[in-house]
Amino acid sequence: MKFFIDTANLAQIKEAQDLGVLDGVTTNPSLMAKEGITGEENVLNHYRAICDLVDDNVSAEVISTDFEGMVKEGEALAALNPKIVVKIPMIKDGIKALKYFSSKGIRTNCTLIFSAGQALLAAKAGASYVSPFLGRLDDIGADSFGLIEDIRLIFDNYGYETEILAASIRNSVHIVECAKIGADVMTGPLSSIMGLLKHPLTDNGLAQFLADHAKAAGK
Repeated sequence: MKFFIDTANLAQIKEAQDLGVLDGVTTNPSLMAKEGITGEENVLNHYRAICDLVDDNVSAEVISTDFEGMVKEGEALAALNPKIVVKIPMIKDGIKALKYFSSKGIRTNCTLIFSAGQALLAAKAGASYVSPFLGRLDDIGADSFGLIEDIRLIFDNYGYETEILAASIRNSVHIVECAKIGADVMTGPLSSIMGLLKHPLTDNGLAQFLADHAKAAGK
């Protein structure tokens, strides 16, 4: 399972990269705004800075909602660095854009997926990744893990190479459950990844080991 971090914060990206388990980064306009990154050139420079920190897979989202606009923005983003994956919304012109970018060898991430049918369309159009949003489905009482299972079954049935990128991850439980049911990638905040480290028995066990060592050493 690939681990992506969902942020535009360079310090958090570096911390995750230094941990040695980071495979990529996902961003969006809201995350850029949260970091105070505004203005087209500043946003592009921030993407460059992110690419400098990680090995690959930096999802950069288009703002346009029409085919021509998405193509223009997506090509400009892809030209920034080979690590860029163009993030396209799940809309009619988005499907057209996915097909276009696929024909040009440009990787894409289809975002705002909330149904298996949407994921199937994106895969048919050649998306590199589809991003079902677990947290937002949970918020309305929908079966987010069931959606991942359905998409996994469909993709396996027909041999689609599109990867399932579980997005809107809220905690470490989400990560483990997605790994169990076959999501290819997770993306979430640094806290969700770091949460995998935690278990009270580990903390208690380490404390006991250290206490026993100190006792044996006469400290």
